[in-house]
Amino acid sequence: MSSNKPLPGWVAFTTSGVGGIFGWVFIHPVNTLGIRMNLASMQNPGKQLSFVSFASKTLKESGLRSLYSGLDAGIWRQIFYASSRYGLFQIFRDNLAKYREVDFVSRLGCATAAGGIAALISCPCEVSLVRLSNDAALPAEQRRNYKGVIDTFQRIASEEGVPAFWRGSMPFVTRACLVGATQVATYDQFKTIYNSVGIKGNLNVVASSFTAGLVYSTITMPFESAKNRMASQKPDRETGKLPYRGTLQTIKAVAAAEGSLALYNGFFPYFLRCGGHTVLMFFAVEEMQKMYKKM
Repeated sequence: MSSNKPLPGWVAFTTSGVGGIFGWVFIHPVNTLGIRMNLASMQNPGKQLSFVSFASKTLKESGLRSLYSGLDAGIWRQIFYASSRYGLFQIFRDNLAKYREVDFVSRLGCATAAGGIAALISCPCEVSLVRLSNDAALPAEQRRNYKGVIDTFQRIASEEGVPAFWRGSMPFVTRACLVGATQVATYDQFKTIYNSVGIKGNLNVVASSFTAGLVYSTITMPFESAKNRMASQKPDRETGKLPYRGTLQTIKAVAAAEGSLALYNGFFPYFLRCGGHTVLMFFAVEEMQKMYKKM
């Protein structure tokens, strides 16, 4: 099979999904720490948490196994998010190429649109992932005690209504659009920069992915924080109202009450998650697509 021939849609979707799952299995514990560390700032307003001390305390109190809480939801998220995000990007790009030259701006547009649509599709998995990952870290009286991803789906739908799955959709979608825009551009740019100074091959992929991960992690972290808080919030006991109602309102409320740096609590594990998952996923996807092209 010609290596220049566009891949069928099902191959793009399947390899992206499997690659996403492959990377997530390794990155999930880091993501769990990131979510818990970020949400822990809600119980400790204004306090800057150390990743090392927080991770050590979590392992001591909850054990390593607790870091895999919500892994099933994370895998489901990759099935829907990773497959549709990269699959749709390739479909948009290839169809656009029939009518015009696909330049840098066009790629940004395709990646942004694909990321936003994929986020909307996978919101139920994202909410379940946040809930499952953080539940064990809550005080005993506040835990929801979910038994697994299916139980989480059913309970959220029955207790809070189906719209609750999209409660934090705007920061998630906004973050996904920003990742599509920043990751594609910076990854391509850093590949060129590192190549020009003699960093080539697999090392180039690793360096470019992690550097791109730093850029888009920094930009999207406030939206990640807002998404986590909106997805895990509970109504006020006295008023019955939710404290966070929208992306910008959440970001402004957290910054005003706890300081802007509170939006970056859990940044280090978030960066490890973004950079690590990007590298692992791209390696897996590229290898699988190479195998298909050789058939």
